[in-house]
Amino acid sequence: MTSPLPPAPAPPLTHYRPHRWLQKNLFNSWLNGLITIVLGGVLLWAGIGFLRWAIGAADWRVIPANLPLYFVGRYPADQYWRLWLMLAIIGALSGLSWGVLAQRAIRLFTVPVLAGLSLGAIGIILIPTPPLYRLFALAIALISAISAWGGRQGARQFPPLSRWLSLLWAVTFVMSFWLIRGGLGLKVVSTNDWGGLLLTLIMSLASILLCFPLGVLLALGRQSPLPVVRGLSIAYIELVRGVPLISILFMGQVMIPLFLPEGVRPDRVVRAILGLTLFSAAYLAENVRGGLQAVPRGQLEAANALGLNAPLTVGLIVLPQAIKISIPAIVGQFIGLFQDTTLLSIVGLLELLGISRAILANPEFLGKYGETYLFIGVIYWGFCYAMSIGSRRLEKHLNTGQR
Repeated sequence: MTSPLPPAPAPPLTHYRPHRWLQKNLFNSWLNGLITIVLGGVLLWAGIGFLRWAIGAADWRVIPANLPLYFVGRYPADQYWRLWLMLAIIGALSGLSWGVLAQRAIRLFTVPVLAGLSLGAIGIILIPTPPLYRLFALAIALISAISAWGGRQGARQFPPLSRWLSLLWAVTFVMSFWLIRGGLGLKVVSTNDWGGLLLTLIMSLASILLCFPLGVLLALGRQSPLPVVRGLSIAYIELVRGVPLISILFMGQVMIPLFLPEGVRPDRVVRAILGLTLFSAAYLAENVRGGLQAVPRGQLEAANALGLNAPLTVGLIVLPQAIKISIPAIVGQFIGLFQDTTLLSIVGLLELLGISRAILANPEFLGKYGETYLFIGVIYWGFCYAMSIGSRRLEKHLNTGQR
């Protein structure tokens, strides 16, 4: 007969006062204290110098005077409603996804979330845009919050809702492209008028979606027992990895039309997406290959013992684990791909960096390099940091540290 063990006592609560925290984390030895003082002095000196420049010397008129160019390039102003509608749909679906993923959380709107929403609303109000645009942005943020609450309630009442999220995002992607480009009842907007942040997001999202399946196929091809498939995969990966991205972008602009029938010439945006996709797929294949090699051999033996054939073993057992292991490297590559879109300005596409250079060429804004590059740098940092946060949450949700 066994008796149940008594419950373990709760760990004692420790309360650190500010001076205790400083003593433990910054001044726990004379060397760390010296490093803290030196680094603190450097940071203070740099911060004071930045504030003096930002408040006293910088001329920020270049930002509000060119906000439409920064965000949408030369997109027709009378068609802005299509972009706002697209943002509203994406905001609603983002909120819905957030609510579905957080259906088991104790509280949806925690203190950090409310603080983030409040800061976002303050930022929207402070942006120097027409009041109508600020109202649109605030309405989209409100729609996202309401959709999050509705998604959480809906997922609890209807659990299969989470399975439909991927399909909804796919439909939204196609609908967004239709709203941006037009056709089928909408006025067509030429890709020559796409620019700024809009073009940057289109190029990076399309390249990420296309390079992922191609990279996985190349990784499986490199592991294939068939010599021809393995050789071709290795040749492609090593050839592309040995060439700079700018060379592939130029080759895509010049050589892709040579392989197509006479008179067929894809749009230069499409050619640039193909160049980014072909380049990124080679690196993604190597990241996935690292995940494939990390899958324990016992998983294959267990699949064979269950009688699964090779395609089912790869599709149901090996590949999901390999991608799960490779998530940090894959997300890091996607962040790099988002930043690599800055090279598109060299081939004549005015994405965010390209449109900034065009603005700086305006005689009215000559010499405003610091203000312009700081502004677009904050935008790039915001998107990259958001991807980093999403990666960390996905790794935590999937327990990527466990195999």
